[in-house]
Amino acid sequence: MNPDAIATKVRDFLEGYVLGEHFADDDNLFNLGLINSLMAMQMVMFLEKEFAVKFTNDELNLANFSSVDSITHLLATRQT
Repeated sequence: MNPDAIATKVRDFLEGYVLGEHFADDDNLFNLGLINSLMAMQMVMFLEKEFAVKFTNDELNLANFSSVDSITHLLATRQT
């Protein structure tokens, strides 16, 4: 899957939880208060199911899930 398609799926998932909030793909979603720990776990579960991946413990860090861009990069590297 290409990075644009990954970003679209990630953005669609996030927009379903942060209704009415605007964010750019490079915005830190944690710093904006759009994601809390529960939401982060839901997002990881969604990503693992949607993209048929299982994240390692080393990958489960805030930096990898802080923005649409960082999530897209992580998933794109997993699929190469």
